[in-house]
Amino acid sequence: MTGFADARRIEALIEGIDRFNATPGQGTTRLTYSPEYAQARNFVASQMVEAGLAVREDAVGNVFGRIEGTNPGLAPILVGSHLDSVPNGGRFDGPAGVVAGIETAFLFRDLGLRPERPVEVIALIEEEGARFGGGLFGSRLLTGQVDPATLEDLRDDDGISAADAMRDYGLDPARAGQAALAPGAVHAFLELHIEQGPVLEAEGRDIAIVDRIVGLAQLKVTVRGRAGHAGTTPMDQRRDALVGAVGILSHLPDLARQLGRDSVLTVGKMEVLPGGANVIPDHVWFTVDLRAPAEADVRQLIDMVHATAAHAQGNGLTCTVEQQLYAAPTPLSGQIHAALTGQADALGVSHRVMVSGAGHDAMIMAGVAPTGLIFVPSRGGISHAPEEWTDYLQLARGIDVIFATIRQMSNARPG
Repeated sequence: MTGFADARRIEALIEGIDRFNATPGQGTTRLTYSPEYAQARNFVASQMVEAGLAVREDAVGNVFGRIEGTNPGLAPILVGSHLDSVPNGGRFDGPAGVVAGIETAFLFRDLGLRPERPVEVIALIEEEGARFGGGLFGSRLLTGQVDPATLEDLRDDDGISAADAMRDYGLDPARAGQAALAPGAVHAFLELHIEQGPVLEAEGRDIAIVDRIVGLAQLKVTVRGRAGHAGTTPMDQRRDALVGAVGILSHLPDLARQLGRDSVLTVGKMEVLPGGANVIPDHVWFTVDLRAPAEADVRQLIDMVHATAAHAQGNGLTCTVEQQLYAAPTPLSGQIHAALTGQADALGVSHRVMVSGAGHDAMIMAGVAPTGLIFVPSRGGISHAPEEWTDYLQLARGIDVIFATIRQMSNARPG
């Protein structure tokens, strides 16, 4: 069977979104609620309208485009991903899945299809957590897993709260709780994402159909001491927060190695304050991202980080560990997995089963609806970098499978 998706239209959509970028020439930076994010949101909404969708934005900025069903009372199938990026990242991480939804809508329009069950394309906020920390924020708000009161406490690197950023964006944080979906409001959720790893390219496969997603946690470790003059404070009288932090950091990689079982641990962000070359640091914080396929191992790694951080206590130093995000390992829907597999086979799209080592909105949505996730190849396995790339023809093959599966699940017919 021949494919459906238009690779040139897909390219125009990806490139159109990527125009809205705070760091042109240095990768893609599009943080949630930023001016660039607002511009990308407007572009995505315009393309949804062009594809014939009825567009709305929820109370926290997630954007929906709806193909009405002949039975509009049925819960919709959601398809999409996130619109935000990491700093200096790539153009495909997130937008590939948003574009998969928009291209699916264009195909419904072009082929004159009308679904019995409504279909909604969704562009989610703050999956990366690059601005306010934690990650998977749009889907967690959508599923009622975030207390809206915390929006006043979450702050970006410039000290701007998520609540103030929402106000600047034109949203009312007092209404954030209204974004939470009612039980049974979603029939199913499908997401296409780039693999962000080298396996599909190395094996020459078109897609991976994910059967489960690893568990993950993100922690913030803070060490506090006392500032002092770098030249006049004797070494034996210093309360150097950075020395204490380094004592913790030097042991963290070994924790995952000791545990094994495909567990990983990363320190990705750090700040030293006050930040003067001639000032003893009195405040250091850093993030710890840890992941493992088994929930018991995720929890054990968290305990190991706490125990390691406790060694920094004393000698005038204090240390705290704050958990910013926890997501248990997530099995995905076997029924949707079978539907994706069947459509891939019918289309002649080569595939394999894969466990996702990265967190995705799919792992949150799986808590409220049957969920499916597919990957398309990443050139060289590179992601979260300017060199991130997926061939548009490969992206089209993945979208073919998403479209065909939604056509089947929504009972779409000409007319």
